[in-house]
Amino acid sequence: MKQIHTEQAPAALGPYSQAIVAGGMVYVSGQLAIVPETGELVQGTITEQTARIAQNLSAILEEAGSGLANVVKSTCFMADLADFAEFNAEYAKHFTSNPARECVQVAALPKAAQLEVSVIATLNEE
Repeated sequence: MKQIHTEQAPAALGPYSQAIVAGGMVYVSGQLAIVPETGELVQGTITEQTARIAQNLSAILEEAGSGLANVVKSTCFMADLADFAEFNAEYAKHFTSNPARECVQVAALPKAAQLEVSVIATLNEE
């Protein structure tokens, strides 16, 4: 196993890695819409939070030798499924390979975020 860390994505908020590479796969921890340079949560719409999360995921995947196009599975935790259509429209712009996915509503997320997304991806073929 190899731990992945990049300054281009938020530091982990606890005792875990941004991602782990194992068995030709990249397992990325759940990402919030945190701006890496400030450590602050984006205080915008679900669209803005989704876009920031995609940027964070992309940075981590690139550090691992992968990318958003290699995502095979995503898990999405939303504070309010009433935001699903707006979230889904932005999500589709970034996850063009249409990975497998589940999306559930949760009671609360860290930092009072509206959304958290984790992904599993393959490594780039060499």
